[in-house]
Amino acid sequence: MGRQRQKDVDFPQARLSSGIAEIRPSDFGSGSEVIIDGTPQSHVDLADPTHLAFEYVARMGAVIDQLPDGPLTAVHLGAGGMTIPRFIAHTRPGSRQQVIELEQPLVDLVREHLPLPRGAQIRVRIGDAREGIGRLPQAMRGSVDLVVCDVFSGAQTPAHLTTVEFYRACAALLAPGGILLANIADGAGLAFARRQVATVRQVLPHVAILAEVQVLKGRRFGNLVLAASSAPLPAEWLPRLMAAGPHPAKVAEGREVDDFAAGALPATDADATSSPKPSERLFER
Repeated sequence: MGRQRQKDVDFPQARLSSGIAEIRPSDFGSGSEVIIDGTPQSHVDLADPTHLAFEYVARMGAVIDQLPDGPLTAVHLGAGGMTIPRFIAHTRPGSRQQVIELEQPLVDLVREHLPLPRGAQIRVRIGDAREGIGRLPQAMRGSVDLVVCDVFSGAQTPAHLTTVEFYRACAALLAPGGILLANIADGAGLAFARRQVATVRQVLPHVAILAEVQVLKGRRFGNLVLAASSAPLPAEWLPRLMAAGPHPAKVAEGREVDDFAAGALPATDADATSSPKPSERLFER
């Protein structure tokens, strides 16, 4: 990456339990980035909510675009700059969305400096993602079209949000045919990602993996997006997701997913680990 950040400039900041959050002008031509302890967490373009600058977020957007037309009921675990909720509010007016975020100061910072669009039905609840699922209205059980898991403490996903028990709680929200999207960060060998695929498949058997080619091959640290459902993913999604990019794109499904997760044991509350921490040089600016 190696992009140089502006120095000696005061940016809006908030102190979180995991470090310092700040909002800076983006390096992607327009918009802003939410940075937490040097790790870019979100890109937000207030002028164009469909501008999904981070590759893994664009892959999530490509999956969301394949869902049936009309408003969605969505639950987002992890807020950041609320990029995907903004995208859904813009592309699917009338959608009802719940966001669960641990850090109140982060939500306050984002709302002040990157305000949500007027009229968007986005409710933010403060608390741990897993505990927050249990506090959602009972009427939401079995009625949610989309659950997005994108929770990081600093640069790592906490262990308790990587287990079979956690994904069961997520799956209980989904309507028949509903989709879980999970952001998985991993590096060489992809041991954590392979275990996460095995874990998700224990709960939602139909899984596709979306990633940049070199990341999926385990040649560099990066993000893999898992799209999972209790029902088979539509066959027409594969070519559409490949075409949607960003490129070089890879979508693994069927036998490729079997091979990817072969030999990996699902993670449980008894033995789960946090996602691997990337090199400090990865996000140098």
